[in-house]
Amino acid sequence: MKAKYIIGTTIIVLFMVWGASAFFTSTVKYVSIDQARSSQRTVQVMGKIDFEKVNYNASANRLEFTIYDAEATDMATASSMQILYNGVIPGNFDQAKSIVCKGKSDGNVFVADQLLVKCPSKYQGEGDEEMQDMNKHPGTATPAPSGV
Repeated sequence: MKAKYIIGTTIIVLFMVWGASAFFTSTVKYVSIDQARSSQRTVQVMGKIDFEKVNYNASANRLEFTIYDAEATDMATASSMQILYNGVIPGNFDQAKSIVCKGKSDGNVFVADQLLVKCPSKYQGEGDEEMQDMNKHPGTATPAPSGV
């Protein structure tokens, strides 16, 4: 009877260790542009696109562009990095506020396997307001009564 419990417990512990190991090896962490430049493993990096440095070769499905630090106030002094992506350009790339690139550094260039384009929300108001003006869209929702 004791042997069954020991074997069962051992099997459960082994599966838990295997599952945790698989989870931690499959996660991809977000890093800064400077960390992404020197990373040897696959990482995710977020930045704003410098649209003046975008080059797309449709025949080779090759997109080259530069990103800079998303939190920087001045693009000229911000940390930047050249991105290379082989694939079809995302449909909303030209509207992107920022982009997440998943891949790894290959010397001077970050080779992205996947791109996640962050576009302005269709629910934001004009001028990057956080909330939508309910008076502009009557009938979509009932505003809360005043004084509540």
